[in-house]
Amino acid sequence: MRIVVHGQQAFGKAVLEALLERGADVVAVYAAAEGPRPDPLAEAAQAAGLPLVRPASFRDPAVVESFRGFAPDLQVMAFVTLIVPPEFLSVPTHGTIQYHPSLLPRHRGRSAINWPVIKGEPETGLTVFWPDGGIDTGDVLLQRTTPISETDTLGSVYFDRLFPMGVEAMLEAVDLVAAGTAPRIPQDESLATYEAPCERENARIDWGKPCRQLHDLIRGCDPAPGAWTTCGGQALQLFSSAPRPARDVTGVGGAMGEVASVDDDGFSVVCADGRVRVTRVRPAGGAKTGAGEWAAASGLVPGARLE
Repeated sequence: MRIVVHGQQAFGKAVLEALLERGADVVAVYAAAEGPRPDPLAEAAQAAGLPLVRPASFRDPAVVESFRGFAPDLQVMAFVTLIVPPEFLSVPTHGTIQYHPSLLPRHRGRSAINWPVIKGEPETGLTVFWPDGGIDTGDVLLQRTTPISETDTLGSVYFDRLFPMGVEAMLEAVDLVAAGTAPRIPQDESLATYEAPCERENARIDWGKPCRQLHDLIRGCDPAPGAWTTCGGQALQLFSSAPRPARDVTGVGGAMGEVASVDDDGFSVVCADGRVRVTRVRPAGGAKTGAGEWAAASGLVPGARLE
């Protein structure tokens, strides 16, 4: 079966290398258009001596015809962010399959890993589906679930689980397609959700919200885009937090955003129903560091306000 791998970055590279390792007939690689940083998938394709195509758009008829020239049986999409039209998806004999890091139809969109963590959901997962040109629409081929613990972050959910699980799921899906047993299960549109990209404006902390909600925002934005507040007019990103509800706090009180305590390991901030304990931060223009160390260096003291 002639396979074209289409994707970018480390996940795309891992899928390509896993297919090559098992002897798959990969005939070409489509990667993201060239940017300021090297793309691991593009580098892996070149190292393997495979034809590499990096179109800026997939709506150009010439791009579709060029793709048709590879006579693909299956297109394997591993981390594709551009909208790919149906006429391109349908070129391979057996169509196109795509990886998405959520349990579709929940959490469509490109920040599908952030939002389940930010929303405090107990589990997430991945879907391999048959894209149809919409945003994460199309029939489901297979799904896998994974729990989200109270201490998980965006990084741990993705790198520890959804990344390796995703590579394995893509290989399994290829095998199902090759065997002619790959299912096509329609997505239930009544359960569909779509969230906008999780970017800086979504990650700003409102200290008037409950501690659990703020903790979920901090860990759902770790490592990117980084939940943030301001201190002394300067942005301060917060990582490695813990919720401290009022029942667990001595001497509840203070204004929202007020620093309640500071010690060698970090600091606590007043919020709607208790405190948020912060143990790692990144000041504007700086690197990540222990929150206690930063507090000592910056002169942060109880009574200071984070806006």
